[in-house]
Amino acid sequence: MDRSRLDLAQVRVQRQEATQSLLGDTIAITDEQWNMPCLLPGWTRAHVATHIARNADAFVRVMDQLRHGHPTSMYDSDDTRNEAIERGSERSALDLQVDLDSSAGHLHANLAELMTMPPDKLVRLSPTLTVRLDRLPIARLNELVLHHIDLDIGYTYKQIDPKVAAWLLAFNAQRIGRTSAHQAIRIASDSGVTAVIGGSGKATVVRGADNYLLAWITGRLPAGERDKRLPLMRCC
Repeated sequence: MDRSRLDLAQVRVQRQEATQSLLGDTIAITDEQWNMPCLLPGWTRAHVATHIARNADAFVRVMDQLRHGHPTSMYDSDDTRNEAIERGSERSALDLQVDLDSSAGHLHANLAELMTMPPDKLVRLSPTLTVRLDRLPIARLNELVLHHIDLDIGYTYKQIDPKVAAWLLAFNAQRIGRTSAHQAIRIASDSGVTAVIGGSGKATVVRGADNYLLAWITGRLPAGERDKRLPLMRCC
């Protein structure tokens, strides 16, 4: 991801807009609808909502660790995170909505401090993910946008703001990296985002709109819209 194309103030605005879009869509969901399956296998919409809220808390935790010079991690363990999501999914529609709103507000207040910190500091979020400090807002924006799609309440990849789609495409391509789990692919988006993902060997060039490529590499592209020449990507 090219730092020259990333403005933290712009990212902050887009993250807030994504938050408000999510809250606007979830406020009308009933208890029964929250307990229905979503697009993530084995999860209900309530699981997704709880995950989004606990993700906000996890970023606040990371900010607090940074302030005190402690090693960073979003969660104590996968088991702790999973148990919190499971228990949280059992709540009412009102409780879920309040949690989504309040956790997002708390995070927003904390992330403002990023503007005063060294942007190139490396921050460990999990055993498999380390990002620059100035990518934390992008990481949160990624959670909001992708899980908004996962809720299956009418929001699709086609509604992602073009600028946001470009940011998130670059972020997720970097996240996937040169893993041997997928064939080598060179992404070339309509806006100019380029990246090589997958294993070694000659890369197949895949071109398209940023939101389409984002949905594809994150496993959010509906089966009927995926070009058969593209490999099936797992959700992330």
